[in-house]
Amino acid sequence: MAPARGAAPVKTFDQVTLRTGRLMLRPLREGDADALYTIFSDPRVMRYWSTTPWEAIEIAHDMIARDAEALAAGEHLRLGIERTSDGRLVGTCSIHNLVPTSRRAELGYALAADAWGDAIMNEALTALLDWAFSSLDLNRLEADVDPRNEPSVRCLERLGFRREGHLRERWVVAGEVSDSWLYGLLRREWEAACEGPGR
Repeated sequence: MAPARGAAPVKTFDQVTLRTGRLMLRPLREGDADALYTIFSDPRVMRYWSTTPWEAIEIAHDMIARDAEALAAGEHLRLGIERTSDGRLVGTCSIHNLVPTSRRAELGYALAADAWGDAIMNEALTALLDWAFSSLDLNRLEADVDPRNEPSVRCLERLGFRREGHLRERWVVAGEVSDSWLYGLLRREWEAACEGPGR
């Protein structure tokens, strides 16, 4: 059961595990390094990312180690998306850049290319948003997306995010300049959508 509005938000994230019909969202562990490297070294996954594809598995080991410290300190939350049917790690989702005084944070996510088209990310992010607005007592979540990344745009809009801004030439990755669309979702909008038909 979600905490009542105004309840004290959680302070650390290392014990957070969320379950859905097909997925388990859980902290990353050392055994995930190979799967993470497979996901983040894929140019298809990284096409609209803010960095180039990974070139060494050490990057995965570093991410797992940094996340363990950040989770224990309550600095940010990144969860692996594990498909329960086969135990495979197929992606990640995160709550980062937390601003506690404004009850605001940013949303991030990535999904293995061979898992696209199965509504996995929508399912994972629905659980994460429920948790963020209740257990973290957030009022607002934001997301930054490349306008050319149509599947990501559709995912955010299905979740109720609204496009609020267009930042021109915001990123330069490997010499390629790209814009950003900024999306926002308010807690009251999420709660109203959850109370509506079909949710």
